[in-house]
Amino acid sequence: MLVLRSALTRALASRTLAPQVCSSFATGPRQYDGTFYEFHNFAHRTEVRKALAKDKEWQEQFLIPNLALIDKQESEITYLVPWCKIEKPPKEGVYELATFQMKPGGPALWGDAFKRAVHAHVNLGYTKLVGVFHTEYGALNRVHVLWWNESADSRAAGRHKSHEDPRVVAAVRESVNYLVSQQNMLLIPTSFSPLK
Repeated sequence: MLVLRSALTRALASRTLAPQVCSSFATGPRQYDGTFYEFHNFAHRTEVRKALAKDKEWQEQFLIPNLALIDKQESEITYLVPWCKIEKPPKEGVYELATFQMKPGGPALWGDAFKRAVHAHVNLGYTKLVGVFHTEYGALNRVHVLWWNESADSRAAGRHKSHEDPRVVAAVRESVNYLVSQQNMLLIPTSFSPLK
């Protein structure tokens, strides 16, 4: 992963990046890894992927040794929703990636209710919103919400408090009318993560 990061760092060094994110999730016998890359646009994503395809060091040190460990890989291209901006956490902590599969119809159907539910949690102050992303390619009507917390315990205490807050309960009750499924993951950044 370190080699991949250095190759991407070289390729991205001279760019100002816009809020378009490609996420790649790979599963293997013992783990589930998620990697997020930020690209300026689709042409930039293509340029970086072509550079990696030609990078022998990356292939030999990362790709080839890890192929045997991957039994499945999924990729999505998402964009930052218009009402959110990426926020850098105040210090080290843990992250929660909440993934919501919403009913077909897109943000025009469920966006306002979803936004109210997210902001109801933000307004309690127990967690920090890092970003909200909606799929452009991959499984459609999927929304990823990345949260920061000081620790897994502070997250659990905050969630317990939120379940008793009538404003959160009302906002979530409205949003859940458009929900198909939800999955939450606790993420701990690697030593080389920019979120560390």
